[in-house]
Amino acid sequence: MPTDHQKPSTALFLFAHQDDEFGVFQQILNERLAGRQVLCAYLTDGASATVPASTRNEESLRVLGSLGIPPDGVIFAGEFLGIGDAKLPYHMLSVANWLQDTLLAYPGIDAIYFPAWEGGHHDHDALHAVAAHVSHQNGLGGSLRQFSLYNGKNCPGPFFSVLKPLPANGPSTKSVISMRNRLRFLRYCLAYPSQRVTWIGLLPFVLTHYLFKGLQELQAVSLQRLDERPHAGPLYYEKRKFFTWEQMQAELARFRP
Repeated sequence: MPTDHQKPSTALFLFAHQDDEFGVFQQILNERLAGRQVLCAYLTDGASATVPASTRNEESLRVLGSLGIPPDGVIFAGEFLGIGDAKLPYHMLSVANWLQDTLLAYPGIDAIYFPAWEGGHHDHDALHAVAAHVSHQNGLGGSLRQFSLYNGKNCPGPFFSVLKPLPANGPSTKSVISMRNRLRFLRYCLAYPSQRVTWIGLLPFVLTHYLFKGLQELQAVSLQRLDERPHAGPLYYEKRKFFTWEQMQAELARFRP
């Protein structure tokens, strides 16, 4: 563990689920090329009735290893905190305490990335809220960047947009992904066999993004946005009847009374 004297510059990537890293493949590489230590953490165990946490952990470890992240640079915090997939909103205080301890243990953290406030998955939004609050409390508000995974803004029925940042979250900083890396990242998207049903839905959109856009997009983070519905109309997790905006507001109120 780094000491106060070393304080290596560290980029912390926070993910709700094993495979959420697909939203920042390029940024992980960018941070490594910049010479920063990269630390990745998952805040749910990712397990389901048919897939154990260990399987999902192994899938993400292989992908992150291909990006140059060693196993000791990956923390499966959700597993030892006992936070199940789709249960993160009910454990926001536990996540906040873990993040506070992590910021103290790694005093060189000066860049933090986490899923966008976009109404796609309730675990993503809950993690966003916790990370934004704790980071601002530690004077790191200017070091935060959010990345879009998927959301249902202006999408009919069960459809959704992938890797499409919401304008309400502010302007995006864009970096071009080389064609070589686009093909490389598409291969990584096939490296989560336990999640094949999910990726049947995601992959066509990710493929389209890499073919016609090919950008890594990041946005700054605002605490004020947490008082606002991510976007007008039904949120994706509401469409799927996983969670409601009213439930999210209630859990946020318990977390930050």
